[in-house]
Amino acid sequence: MIKDSKILVGKTNAGEEVFLLPNKANRHGLIAGATGSGKTVSLKVLAESFSDLGVPVFLADVKGDLAGMIKEGSGMEERASKLSINLDGYSYQKYPAVFWDIYGQNGIPLRTTISEMGPLLLSRILDLNDLQSDILTIAFKIADDNDLLLIDTKDLKALLNYISDNNKEFAAEYGKMSPQSIGAIQRAVVALEMAGGDKFFGETALNIQDFFSLSPEGKGVINILDSRSLMQNGTLYSMFLLWLMSELFENLPEVGDLDKPKFVFFFDEAHLLFDGTSKALLDKIEQVVKLIRSKGVGIYFVTQNPRDVPDGVLAQLGNKIEHALHAYSPSEQKAVKAAADSFRANPEFSTYDAIMALGTGEAVVSMLQEDGTPSIANIVSILPPRSALGSIDDAERDRAVKGAILYSKYEKAIDPDSAYEFLERMGLEAQAAAEKEKADALAAKEKAKADALAAKEKEKAEKAAAAQKKRVAKSVGNSVAGTVGREVGKSVGSSFGKFGKTLGGNVGASLGRGLLSTLFKL
Repeated sequence: MIKDSKILVGKTNAGEEVFLLPNKANRHGLIAGATGSGKTVSLKVLAESFSDLGVPVFLADVKGDLAGMIKEGSGMEERASKLSINLDGYSYQKYPAVFWDIYGQNGIPLRTTISEMGPLLLSRILDLNDLQSDILTIAFKIADDNDLLLIDTKDLKALLNYISDNNKEFAAEYGKMSPQSIGAIQRAVVALEMAGGDKFFGETALNIQDFFSLSPEGKGVINILDSRSLMQNGTLYSMFLLWLMSELFENLPEVGDLDKPKFVFFFDEAHLLFDGTSKALLDKIEQVVKLIRSKGVGIYFVTQNPRDVPDGVLAQLGNKIEHALHAYSPSEQKAVKAAADSFRANPEFSTYDAIMALGTGEAVVSMLQEDGTPSIANIVSILPPRSALGSIDDAERDRAVKGAILYSKYEKAIDPDSAYEFLERMGLEAQAAAEKEKADALAAKEKAKADALAAKEKEKAEKAAAAQKKRVAKSVGNSVAGTVGREVGKSVGSSFGKFGKTLGGNVGASLGRGLLSTLFKL
């Protein structure tokens, strides 16, 4: 609720009003408390107030009970009267909201690309070890060097297969990458697909500027991510929200301190962001939280216990709403004491005892003052929200989702020409080249075989012709030699009479053929 251009958070038992200053809202904040202590109401009150200021908001709806913001509230007259805020202009209102859902079931499909997620966050999603994370980073470098677009999970799998098949070629420039490690990454990608990553990664990817919308009345649009199904994969949930913070940080210009934030981001179930997170990623989170305020963005972590947030991040959260905490063990008592010690002490009460004794809807609150210092702790009754508590039915949600201007922009997934298609074409071309080479080799082999056969037949024919020629020559020579020898023999033997002539002719013919055969080897 806005009063005197400030966000009225609640009132103390003495009736003192407690405000969140809009020009200090980008110094981030914390809403903490046990289950049932009133964290959701505090979140709603702040989100509604930012919307009233014309500041767009993003929040995750992990239980489905924030969807009621699109309807006017009811049944909170008694609390409003108790806090004497009816006279301050309190009234029920509905708020402009856009519903989003990574799975596309209960909101506009919300997607990003593998490239935009980057290897560091993706390694966290895939739960990779250091070596596997390094290989994934190299894979992204190879994709960049070869102009390969990584849009969805099938692009990443195709890239990993390509690297595995050509490991030796890449080793010289990028270092050795074991097939076992590449295989482990591939299995992790398949597991991510089964958890819904195949829907999360793709086009049309979210344009961050689409979150910066105002209603026709000038209210900031409240972007609600339906996280009921997403919470079943806490890693994917936390990494999406971390990616969103990173996108805001990287794409928004420096603006310094403004009269009010440009955008406010509520991170519910914040412990999921930090559980099992590597030091490198924690350092990145701390850096983003520390520097993003200069982009005009406020981040509010919502969690059960302040100890869920690392000290480096907790130190950046200037505005604090601490609901009741319960301590049933020494470690829990220590956690409550740590939470109490993070507030400026109020001499009128013990912060530790107050946190343990708070009722539903009450909180120990400290907000940044005009000079940037935190106020002393106060026990505050949080204002009731102006919109409806609880969820909405499926028909109302469906109308709200399909009635949004952005629905047509993101409704259908697009599968562009990217790494998968490129590598598939390259593989087909390589296969065709290999098949052509194989066919050419077979044709050359068949030609050589045919040529050899022809040469053999030619040689055989030549030998046969030579033999035939030899036979003919021998036959002719024999005939001539025999005739000549016969005539000579007849002449010699004629002196012995007819018998001698005949005998001389026969002997002469035989001698002629023998002599010819000896001289010419016929």
